[in-house]
Amino acid sequence: MGNKLLLSVEVCFVTPDQQFLRSLQVPEGTTLQQAIQLSGLLNEISVSEFNKLKVGIYSKIKALDTVLKNHDRVEIYRPLQVDPMVARRRRVLHKK
Repeated sequence: MGNKLLLSVEVCFVTPDQQFLRSLQVPEGTTLQQAIQLSGLLNEISVSEFNKLKVGIYSKIKALDTVLKNHDRVEIYRPLQVDPMVARRRRVLHKK
């Protein structure tokens, strides 16, 4: 009865130079933050950088204490390099 169900989740983080994607089996009740720690991602980026980044599940921003469900994809989002409206204006001007 003490056995917890294992969930399949993925943790991903993409930079212009590299892609981090790790599939994990985690116990039921694991939080978003715990999955990130278990993935080993924090060994590859600095903790101070991590604290500045937003995190979510399937493109929806979530709190670090969000409890994961089976097949969730934990995503770590980098800050935008260009405001989306500025990028759109540039694309429109470029097409003319």
